[in-house]
Amino acid sequence: MNNTHYWIWLFLAGLFEVAWASGLKSTQGFTRFWPSLWVLFTMGISIYGLSAAVKGLPVGTAYAVWTGIGAVGTALVGIFMLGEPAGFARLVCIFLIVVGVVGLRFYH
Repeated sequence: MNNTHYWIWLFLAGLFEVAWASGLKSTQGFTRFWPSLWVLFTMGISIYGLSAAVKGLPVGTAYAVWTGIGAVGTALVGIFMLGEPAGFARLVCIFLIVVGVVGLRFYH
């Protein structure tokens, strides 16, 4: 597996992190079966993808990028799909996370 494959695994793991984190509210504290099953399923895929990525990437870089994708993606889902506020300061902070993740991708 070349280096690009590890980054693809990491990106996919980050997308599944967005899926489970965005679905947490719908579980209502894991009291609703189907939303809870979805969250646990996507959580498992996310962790599996992260574990595949750290086979070829530094664990610190991979974890930081994974959480960055999850944080930015979940914040954007909240803004665009769940009606959460998108104030200027919040958008600047999201942008700074993106800059950090991109930096880690190129300077790991």
